Amino acid sequence: MSLALYRRYRPESFAEVIGQEHVTDPLQQALRNNRVNHAYLFSGPRGCGKTTSARILARCLNCEQGPTPTPCGQCQSCQDLARNGPGSIDVIEIDAASHGGVDDARDLREKAFFGPASSRYKIYIIDEAHMVTSAGFNALLKVVEEPPEHLKFIFATTEPEKVIGTIRSRTHHYPFRLVPPGTLRDYLSEVCGREAIQVEDGVFPLVVRAGAGSVRDSMSVMDQLLAGATEAGVTYAMATALLGYTDAALLDDVVDAFAAGDGAAVFEIVDRVVEGGHDPRRFVTDLLERLRDLVILAAVPDAAEKGLIDAPRDVIERMRAQASVFGGAELSRAADIVNTGLTEMRGATSPRLQLELVCARVLLPAAYGDERSLQARLERLERGVASGAVPVAGGYGGGAEGVGGDHAVPGPPASSSGGPGTGAAAARAALSRAGSGAGAGSGSPASDGGYAPPAQYPSQPAAPAAPVDAQPPAQPQSPAVSGGQQPHQGQDQDMGQGQGQDQGQGQGQGESAGHGYEQAPAGSAGAPAAGGAPAGRPGAWPVPQGSPGPVAPAGQARPGAWPTIASPGAGPGGAGPGAAQPAPAAAPALPPGAAGPPARPARRGPGRAAPDRRPFPGPRAVAADPRSGQAPPPHLDPAPQQRAGRRVRR
Repeated sequence: MSLALYRRYRPESFAEVIGQEHVTDPLQQALRNNRVNHAYLFSGPRGCGKTTSARILARCLNCEQGPTPTPCGQCQSCQDLARNGPGSIDVIEIDAASHGGVDDARDLREKAFFGPASSRYKIYIIDEAHMVTSAGFNALLKVVEEPPEHLKFIFATTEPEKVIGTIRSRTHHYPFRLVPPGTLRDYLSEVCGREAIQVEDGVFPLVVRAGAGSVRDSMSVMDQLLAGATEAGVTYAMATALLGYTDAALLDDVVDAFAAGDGAAVFEIVDRVVEGGHDPRRFVTDLLERLRDLVILAAVPDAAEKGLIDAPRDVIERMRAQASVFGGAELSRAADIVNTGLTEMRGATSPRLQLELVCARVLLPAAYGDERSLQARLERLERGVASGAVPVAGGYGGGAEGVGGDHAVPGPPASSSGGPGTGAAAARAALSRAGSGAGAGSGSPASDGGYAPPAQYPSQPAAPAAPVDAQPPAQPQSPAVSGGQQPHQGQDQDMGQGQGQDQGQGQGQGESAGHGYEQAPAGSAGAPAAGGAPAGRPGAWPVPQGSPGPVAPAGQARPGAWPTIASPGAGPGGAGPGAAQPAPAAAPALPPGAAGPPARPARRGPGRAAPDRRPFPGPRAVAADPRSGQAPPPHLDPAPQQRAGRRVRR
């Protein structure tokens, strides 16, 4: 029967202990200086060398050439404490998990005062010291505080906080740590070389990952693989099947499917994982590990050379290709979603459902409105533009046609090479071109809202500018209203402006609407400027150079001209340049006793009307019923209700 691998290769000196130089170096220096304390406390994770270091320290103290940091290995004490030795009677190992009571502590205290049988010191190694009860520690307190000269204590524990403070304060505390993956991998490779068994390079990262930094756990896993090795040695497929890890090819397939957005391939891989008997939690854990490597490779291209990633060379090359396809935001978002899903899968009744939901979240960044999802969508668009899968157009919409449909102007073809023609730069250039086109064609009569090319009109010579008269023509007087009521011209102009009419056009129209009279503004078509040349204004008909302008037939208004007030029997074209304006027609006389039109209230400011100062009308006579000849009852008279309503409105 062969001995366990971790026992066959247990270190026999401090120089053979790996990954604990922060502990072994001070201890060796203390042995050289002959400044060894009476009690030590070794703490740290399991399998990192606490008990082994305690035995090595005992061997160094009891060596015939000691105390020395390098035991000779030839004396009786060194042979008894060797790797396969029978043990020494003066070095007592106690398992506190089964001997942690107060009675065991009292028995130890009684035997501790007896001197060693054949060695220099009597050494107690108390393993799993955190299992000692408080009463047991209190029973050992006196002997640990003031031990005899031949007595040494070494406590080893994974939970130093459970050791009472009075004991911990009387010891030298050395915390052990987990062994780094690179150091552990080199050590495992050396052990396999001594065993003369071929092991593939891809197996060591799996063993180191399974050991989680513990030397003893890693040696146990390697011993299991070596025990089942064939003539070809330990293969990667054998290790993944035995240890339950996901095959790297399966991880490559799911990552490639995520990059391509292929939901069918992703869910097919999920079905293969479940039908193959793999644990969905293990698959999610392996996927998160792969995404972590991709994030590091995307940020640090030479991560493998720096030791940030421990993987075979061919796997690292595949991961570099995958990291180049993804973007930083997309990888970070996918890792966050997978990490959250792994937390939710703990204790879940349907792990497959949780796995499928995680994959769906990774595939659908558009379903979320957070910042990382938006960045992931932008990176997908940039990759599509760079590869030519997403065309870039000059109009809005980002496609081959803009919003205008048939009137859209196509943009330049997308470039497959990097530079200003690809990615976000191409999108920004397309938007800028579309914005300039929309600004230039704002006056086009496109009914669908898209971009339409401007209409081509025949070129005509511009009309000469008319000289501006120093004195504008006199405006016609408003007709007088009988009954002593005069229209308020300033109020009418204010109302026309308040309705959003133009100063040159809408003012006259706003004044004339609803009052029965019109007023032509200065400089209008009805009052041409001095000199006989019509003045050019916006919206006028195009007039060739040298032409006096279009002449409207008699009795009709010229197209585009302002409405004017003309004397009866005179057409709009009768007045020549510089002619006096005709007097407005007088308003018809009203019959005697007839009331004129109501006066408009004066405005006290923009948008406010002056209150009505007229006295409240008194009571009026109630008309009698023509059938009965009697007045209606007071409660049926509508006059009080009407007056009450008028008061409320005021």
